[in-house]
Amino acid sequence: MARELDGGPKLLLACQPTRGVDIRGIAFIHQCLLDYREAGGAVLVISEELEELIALSDRIVVLYDGRVTGEVARGSAEIEELGRMMLGETREEVAA
Repeated sequence: MARELDGGPKLLLACQPTRGVDIRGIAFIHQCLLDYREAGGAVLVISEELEELIALSDRIVVLYDGRVTGEVARGSAEIEELGRMMLGETREEVAA
């Protein structure tokens, strides 16, 4: 994390940031990302860990087969809803 944050980038791309990391490491990485965001940096997190996305994201955009199936704002994301969008259902179909 220190290497990536060195130099104060405007955008931080975090792809599977906690894969293969122990619990303490996950907490450290999450806190670094949240601190960077709070300091005004932009963070794009790409992850298959839905709990991680819900914990870190202001908004979640779900893609399936190259198309956006839905966008969910912070605080309103539910794992089942995200999972269904990951399988190709649109947000409107999930809500119905």
